[in-house]
Amino acid sequence: MKNLIVLGSTGSIGTQTLDVVREHPDLFHVSVLVANRSDELLEKQIEEFQPELAVLSDEIAYGRLKERYQGRTELAGGRRAVIEAAAYPAGDVVVTSLMGFAGLEPTMAALEAGKDIALANKETLVVAGELVMAKARELGRAILPVDSEHCALFQCLQGQDASAVERLILTASGGPFRGRKAAELTEVTKKDVLAHPTWNMGQKITVDSASLVNKGLEVIEARWLYDVDYDRIQVVVHPQSIVHSMVQYHDGTVMAQLGCTDMRLPIQYALTYPGRVASGFPRVDFYELAKLTFEKPDLDTFRGLKLAFEAGRTGGTMPCIMNAANEVAVEAFLQGRTGFLDIYTLIERAMAAGNVEYQPDLEQLLAADQWARSFTRSRLEKMR
Repeated sequence: MKNLIVLGSTGSIGTQTLDVVREHPDLFHVSVLVANRSDELLEKQIEEFQPELAVLSDEIAYGRLKERYQGRTELAGGRRAVIEAAAYPAGDVVVTSLMGFAGLEPTMAALEAGKDIALANKETLVVAGELVMAKARELGRAILPVDSEHCALFQCLQGQDASAVERLILTASGGPFRGRKAAELTEVTKKDVLAHPTWNMGQKITVDSASLVNKGLEVIEARWLYDVDYDRIQVVVHPQSIVHSMVQYHDGTVMAQLGCTDMRLPIQYALTYPGRVASGFPRVDFYELAKLTFEKPDLDTFRGLKLAFEAGRTGGTMPCIMNAANEVAVEAFLQGRTGFLDIYTLIERAMAAGNVEYQPDLEQLLAADQWARSFTRSRLEKMR
């Protein structure tokens, strides 16, 4: 029985993590649930899973829940409570599915407390990969990837000699605008962007998928997870989303991991590793597959991927600056305050203006994040 701390329990990954718990109640107990502001859904999760602790980072939402809740679960609210929840003693594995930069400090706290990490918050490694991986190595803690692409790479690397890896190949669906050029994307709407062809995800990651920023963040994440430099990481567009990623070895062999577009599969693998357990989740039907195709990404139209490679190669605080600018830009797009292509422009301006600190500590990363957010908001105001 593993005791789970689920950070971001009301989001897409969090709710699917709880599906895995429902599938295997003999294997998992939920000790802690953490959400942002969805107090009503969190209350339903509390009633079903009876955790020892539940936290809402939004203090207004916490106040609403505290006023009406009468059960035995301890409640807490605020940013500091989230960080403390990640280190809760009655927890073995922390599922980190908080959105964006907000996942960094809780992940570090969980490592310091001796927890293994089921990592669904890619931004943690994007902004602080060197710091986080060094801490995990120092404390002997596991970081198990939950992203479908990184879970695929992780499985393809099992039992293999790391020195035999020639390159990692990350697959991308291409999103809803695959094949279009920039001139065709000037007037796309929020509804257009959120119409992902193969995956059902939260709004922010769906926008990132459409812009290919998400794939760029995964490239930076791969560099730190697998200690592979950027020249040995390739992205290919695979519209069917059946091959989740591949590893090519120096003898020419390519190992691929295939599966349905169901995030519960990589979540379950991360939580049960190194074993595999049966599930009732969907299977690939090869008789129904008409074709599997692969394409080169269009870096001129979907500049997010190119910008991520640039940020990663620059290093230091530059990926943190890129990520913060993207988070602000995507939020503005979802609120109807800027256009889809403006996301790229805002990232480019922040990266051009940012002062890079190399080998940053946590305080320097927090400062870079705050600077980039403030800078991007100021540029947003000037664009309106």
